Amino acid sequence: MNISYFGHSCFKIEEKIDNENIVLVTDPFNKEIGLKVPNIEADIVSISHDHKDHNNSSALRANPFVVNSAGEFDIKGIIIEGIYSYHDNKQGTELGSNIIFRFDIEGISLVHLGDLGDVLDNKQLEKIGGVDILFVPVGGKYTLDAKKAVEVISQVEPRIVIPMHYQMPGCAIKDIDGVEKFIKELGIEPSYEEKIKINKKDLPSDDMRLIIFK
Repeated sequence: MNISYFGHSCFKIEEKIDNENIVLVTDPFNKEIGLKVPNIEADIVSISHDHKDHNNSSALRANPFVVNSAGEFDIKGIIIEGIYSYHDNKQGTELGSNIIFRFDIEGISLVHLGDLGDVLDNKQLEKIGGVDILFVPVGGKYTLDAKKAVEVISQVEPRIVIPMHYQMPGCAIKDIDGVEKFIKELGIEPSYEEKIKINKKDLPSDDMRLIIFK
């Protein structure tokens, strides 16, 4: 499996399934975000909520299958579960709803929390289950901040943590924190990667791993 990062909450997850190269893209943003828009071919796109910095599926080529709701899906050999949650810590009264996505791909479980705004409840945790790779927002203001993100990580106990939705060079959203505050709060020395290539056998078995994309 290959994972690369476009910035904000947008990742490209690529895996060969039944001799076919399948591309999944999460939360593609529009040009107003200030980062390079992900204009690539995709088979599947997941959209956690209908905000312009997460819902630009039209930027993707090859007419991908759009998943933007709670429920269970089986698309091109990828098992997807959308889990209802809130974009804020006030039951969605301020920023609305958010869909957490769990992807099961060739024996690896990945969870993308979207713009989650609060810690998880028992029902959500049960649906999420065991997680190999967790994509977690850490920038605060519109999502979990560093402290809350660490709380959620403690709830989920993934093998690999990948932060997202934080301030970075070029990003036009200026009122969110950078990733450094989260790194300090989590207390794990990160590895910095351009992209990730990982197989099930490569997953850490003991200590949690923190990966920051360059």
